[in-house]
Amino acid sequence: MRLFVGDDWAEDHHDIEVMDSSGRRLTRARLPEGVTGMGRLHAILGELAGEHADKIEVLVGIETDRGPWVRALITAGYTVLAVNPPQAARFRDRLGVSGAKSDPGDAHVLADMVRTHGHELRPVAGDSAQAEAVKVVTRTHKTLIWERTRHTQRLRHALRDYFPAALAAFDDLDAADTLELLSKAPTPAQAAKLTMAQISAALKRVRRRNIPAKAAAIHSALRADHLGQPEAVTAAYAASITALLAVLTTLNDQIKALQGQVEAHFGQHPAAEVILSQPGLGVVLGARVLAEFGDDPARYTSAKARKNYAGTSPITRASGKKKVALARYVHNDRLIDALLSQAFSTLRISPNAHAYYQRQRARGVGHNAALRQLANRLVGILHGCLKNGTRYDEATAWSHHAELATR
Repeated sequence: MRLFVGDDWAEDHHDIEVMDSSGRRLTRARLPEGVTGMGRLHAILGELAGEHADKIEVLVGIETDRGPWVRALITAGYTVLAVNPPQAARFRDRLGVSGAKSDPGDAHVLADMVRTHGHELRPVAGDSAQAEAVKVVTRTHKTLIWERTRHTQRLRHALRDYFPAALAAFDDLDAADTLELLSKAPTPAQAAKLTMAQISAALKRVRRRNIPAKAAAIHSALRADHLGQPEAVTAAYAASITALLAVLTTLNDQIKALQGQVEAHFGQHPAAEVILSQPGLGVVLGARVLAEFGDDPARYTSAKARKNYAGTSPITRASGKKKVALARYVHNDRLIDALLSQAFSTLRISPNAHAYYQRQRARGVGHNAALRQLANRLVGILHGCLKNGTRYDEATAWSHHAELATR
């Protein structure tokens, strides 16, 4: 016996509808978020199953794949199918063209979608608690890095508008020594009064090399003639960047602290050794790859399935006599970012990877496309290593391509 549940979720409640295999609505309800709502859902399904409770299979369609509610559904033994919201919207159009929409109506759409197309939907992966922990810390770590980049760009734009000498003096605006010196002297007049001793001390604290030459260059740049702003405008800009500098300093501290957490959680995962054996993957990048792929052994049935999820494999569009292969633009941004970073790093440390990249370039493929194809190949290698529990071996991983290159 099968029951199909559509779950339209909101922050504080869930609208559910339960169907049988024929599409007949058995019940609908609005449940509160949390333990009370989950208990009521179990009671509803148990009452509908009756004496067949031990043989019932429950499939739940919901437009999310994370959170305590989803975790509770999986723990209860239900098959949870994560539905992409655009997919649900298109399916809704099949059931009516009026454009009407409601939460109970969305629950009906999800239940019917799971009933008729459940075999085409991806179940929520059963990742381990260790993998989930790695995902939490790596995603936060990467988010903070993105935030630091955004705030650094804001700082750059502000300095360009009122203090261009700072851009000439400092190459790395989010570096600790730059933040320290700009905090001490946020205006051109104050910066011009910084002494060689003050600049050298800031460079020494972050262990810069060739301190005398760098300090002299900064000292000279801060005293050079540049266009500026009126005193009142300069003071306003100085107040603004002081706030930005404080945010960047905090972000740097938290990024460093979270990196330690990333390393600790990733190091405890049993797949860490295999992942770290891959070329171009260090602890942080390897942790991101593990976090976004997950560790459910049944999630990827083949290397092709893993490549498709990664977004590195091309998609084919064919119509009549026209057939083209295009890059996948719908993908996990965090995962593709990590994989392309790995591919770029691999060019310097793996002769076979570099040769593979050069062959793509020789065919007239651009740098980004060639890098994506290399990343696609590396995903296949990673899949084989994880499946067999073996470490990366340069000769084995590229043996097939080495044979092709010699023909």
